[in-house]
Amino acid sequence: MSDRYAGQQDLALAHQVCLAHVLRDVQYAIDCGDTVFAPKIRDHLRWAIRVGKRRTELKDSTLVAYAAKAERRLDTLLAIPAAHPAGKILQRQIKAWRTKFFVFLTDREVPPTNNVSEREIRPSVVFRKVTNGFRSDWGAQVHAGYRSVTGTARLKGQTALQAVRDLVNGTFVVA
Repeated sequence: MSDRYAGQQDLALAHQVCLAHVLRDVQYAIDCGDTVFAPKIRDHLRWAIRVGKRRTELKDSTLVAYAAKAERRLDTLLAIPAAHPAGKILQRQIKAWRTKFFVFLTDREVPPTNNVSEREIRPSVVFRKVTNGFRSDWGAQVHAGYRSVTGTARLKGQTALQAVRDLVNGTFVVA
């Protein structure tokens, strides 16, 4: 799963791009005036995400059929000449990452977006921006450790206070 940072492109055999990030770029192209290509891509990606949310209810054969339909439709959309400059840029970006759009339709372990991951790191990003960063490596490491412990606690249904107590008492268990 990636947000299309170029260094991440070929790191794994099965690689899914975050469709939420792609949809932001699609919306940008629409806002710039692309009325032909981008709206159709937006509708198609939204459809694929809706299918992805229903994966637990669908049979493997149904998912394979949906994946094939998604691929065919994307090929059809990519054949449409983009008239607007923003649409052309979007089309070029989509072609570059073409094979990584619908991995989640055939691999149930792969989400269509990395929103969960981004939600997890958001408090740290906000903290860093509000405080204008860390003044020492030590401060950054302490903050990272605290976020790791409290994030793990939240996943286990514990409070941050209980997690810190367990850590101090030597009873904190990772995972």
